[in-house]
Amino acid sequence: MSGRNQTSRYRDRRHAGQILGWRLVEVGVLGRFPPRRLVLGLPRGGVPVAGEVARVLAAPLDVFLVRKLGVPGHEELAMGAIASGGTRILNGPVIEHLGVSDEDLEAVARVEADVLARRERAYRRDRPALPVEGALLIVVDDGLATGASMRAALHGLKDQHPAAVVAAVPVGSPETCRALRADADEVVCVQMPARFVAVGQAYDDFSPTTDDEVRAVLDVVELRA
Repeated sequence: MSGRNQTSRYRDRRHAGQILGWRLVEVGVLGRFPPRRLVLGLPRGGVPVAGEVARVLAAPLDVFLVRKLGVPGHEELAMGAIASGGTRILNGPVIEHLGVSDEDLEAVARVEADVLARRERAYRRDRPALPVEGALLIVVDDGLATGASMRAALHGLKDQHPAAVVAAVPVGSPETCRALRADADEVVCVQMPARFVAVGQAYDDFSPTTDDEVRAVLDVVELRA
């Protein structure tokens, strides 16, 4: 795992993606895996970061969708996540501590699955997903807090038989970045501040990414194998 404890701020997600792309080059991750690479951004915030990583690495870009399963009444708190293809990762301690029922969990999962399917169609439009089998996948988000979304993505992608999967983020909780090594072949967290509070603390501009911004990144950075 590559990362450092010092904290400096990124101007925005694009700036973070440029730094992350060059960090992937510097640490030699790419040379240890097959040459066919594919950068996958996790919408929405991970896509502008991934777009810049794809530029630095001269690699194709695609999206892999993940939706957080928010606790009813406390939607900002993740009790798990779902990913394209139906993969589901649950945060057992949160579910148990808050007494979330199976019925409530399934209701939230159905809603989020519908949103995921709609966004997948909207982002790709008529373009098919790029093939991941046998490729080095670099899965990018704008940061890692609980890691639920990234873990769901990694598990969903491994079912598609890639050669290797690298989780790459500009900033993350040290505990989450370390724990993620069980789910990825390599983890690259550029910054792992000892006093991690939230992903947004590393950014000057952490305004929400819109669907139009996601589509614009995908349109500019060619989606081709």
